[in-house]
Amino acid sequence: MNFLAITWDWNPEIFNIGGFSVRWYSLMFVIAFILGTHLMKKIFTQDGISHEKMDPLFMYTFLSMLIGMRLGEVFFYSWPDYQDNLWKIILPFEKKEGAEAFFGLLKGWKFTGISGFASHGAAVAIPIALYFYAKKHLQKSWLFILDRMGIMVALAGFFIRMGNFFNSEIYGKLTGSSFGVIFKRAGERYPAHPTQLYEAFSYLALFFILWRLYWKTDKKLKEGYLFGIFMVALWSLRFTIEFLKKPQVDTREDWILMFNTGQVLSIPLILIGLWLIFRKAKTEK
Repeated sequence: MNFLAITWDWNPEIFNIGGFSVRWYSLMFVIAFILGTHLMKKIFTQDGISHEKMDPLFMYTFLSMLIGMRLGEVFFYSWPDYQDNLWKIILPFEKKEGAEAFFGLLKGWKFTGISGFASHGAAVAIPIALYFYAKKHLQKSWLFILDRMGIMVALAGFFIRMGNFFNSEIYGKLTGSSFGVIFKRAGERYPAHPTQLYEAFSYLALFFILWRLYWKTDKKLKEGYLFGIFMVALWSLRFTIEFLKKPQVDTREDWILMFNTGQVLSIPLILIGLWLIFRKAKTEK
């Protein structure tokens, strides 16, 4: 009996012209960056930082996120699929017999876009990029910008997971009850946990908590504290929700000590966050 379940059959494409499609997932990315840029300007104003420094921040963050998430997917989750076809990492086309020509070109090749991203890759790439940004453009400490960007990344996590929901991907195990979501486009016939929504609204709540801590308390003056809260909360949420997810890599559901890949990769990030929260740090005046 599935009368309490929601059947999800949303088309992930907004439109398709000449083989080129715009997807809801991409739209979520765009909204995340536009809204994040707007809110970050408010923070820069509060900190007395020129808005001219926003343009390089946008580029450092955008490029490092895309590169990091893509390489994270390749090396953490799908290396066997790419090790003999490295060109597939960056090529947005797939050879497919009978595929329509892409705007009259490349007959026999299907435009797929670059799909497959892993947030753990971004967790490595973005902080590295922000180190160089802070050093070159901000003349502030690395932790200063990490404290503020963690707020925006939590918000971006909400939109990214909503994009996953529109794509009917990265959802959970079957609920074994009449509650849940039936992801029809993924071939499911029974309700599953909508873990994308669990994560999305958890990250949205984290964003509001961090936003309030920045504006209503003096916690932002302790370098690394807000970023530590972000790391502990976000990756603990990810670790917990992973128990309900379908394994992204079939052979790694019980990879190390009965934890899957996502959980194992989350543990060191949680520990880094705890260190940032409880370490003795200088306080800005």
